[in-house]
Amino acid sequence: MKLTREQIAFFKDNGYLILKNALDVQSCAGAQDRMWAELPENCRLKRDDPATHIGPFADDDVQDDALHMRKDFRWQIRQFGTEQWLVDLVYTKDLIEVAEQLLGEGLIEPPIVGGKPMGSDGPAWPGGPVDPAVNEGVRGIYCTLPYGDRPREPESSHTDGHPFCLGIVGLIDDVPPDGGAFRIWPGSHRRLYPTCQMQYDQPRVPFYEHMPSHKGIVHTPEYLRELEAIMSDTPSVDCWGQQGDVVLWHHRLAHMAGHNYSQVIRQAVLHDFNRKDLDLLRLDPPQQDMWRDWSSEVRATDTRYSKTFAEEQRLPAKLLEKTA
Repeated sequence: MKLTREQIAFFKDNGYLILKNALDVQSCAGAQDRMWAELPENCRLKRDDPATHIGPFADDDVQDDALHMRKDFRWQIRQFGTEQWLVDLVYTKDLIEVAEQLLGEGLIEPPIVGGKPMGSDGPAWPGGPVDPAVNEGVRGIYCTLPYGDRPREPESSHTDGHPFCLGIVGLIDDVPPDGGAFRIWPGSHRRLYPTCQMQYDQPRVPFYEHMPSHKGIVHTPEYLRELEAIMSDTPSVDCWGQQGDVVLWHHRLAHMAGHNYSQVIRQAVLHDFNRKDLDLLRLDPPQQDMWRDWSSEVRATDTRYSKTFAEEQRLPAKLLEKTA
């Protein structure tokens, strides 16, 4: 699979790209089988009974485990992130070719089958999220249960604080509009990248039991102001789609796991593609050319693309004015 010049241009300008039919649907179905097999027999959530799919999880079904978490409306299974079958689902010839086209041929760090899955070391800090960088494979399968009659909630966004280059969200089942799919803010990567202290990482305050008030990721005032501005002036994109569709996204793109107002569980696989020399690149501050570490093809591609293509990528009408 090779990206066209227009696809690369759109990715550079907007920080995301929706690829149709990028995952093998039979492998997606197999991933669903494994996912459902992880539930205990007495779990209220039953695969063949859609009425049980409405969240939140019943108290008896809650599991607050970093490797397999079921809580509120989230169901995240990370424990098989380094098993061969899940690695094979996303680390395919087609997606490797796309990642190399964007990041550089021969520069992609491969997953380690049988290695340490994300969540092996628990949360990044007490009460915090699991660190995706402590991971030798795929992030895992992430699900969002339908909200049922829960009132609609405002959107929120963030950027990931761990060092990585190119993220993917792959749908292993159909996700309808407003069904909890990956939601992004186009162009936010260009605005947020220069506001960070480091171009891949974000610094953290360590947790100390005798000084518990501060812990976790530290954002610059410039970052916080720009993120607030983005939420005010940029409409988001709901990346819904069919089984096998994939969203590519830049590591500084503002995003969120969408709210699920549909009647079906949002089921997706998440993975990071990284360069082998990321450990050296992450020492640098944001660069004047934010594409310095990307392929020569990416650096040489301008950001012109057609209105028709932008509409296919669901770019909001407010942002279509600049297209060719």
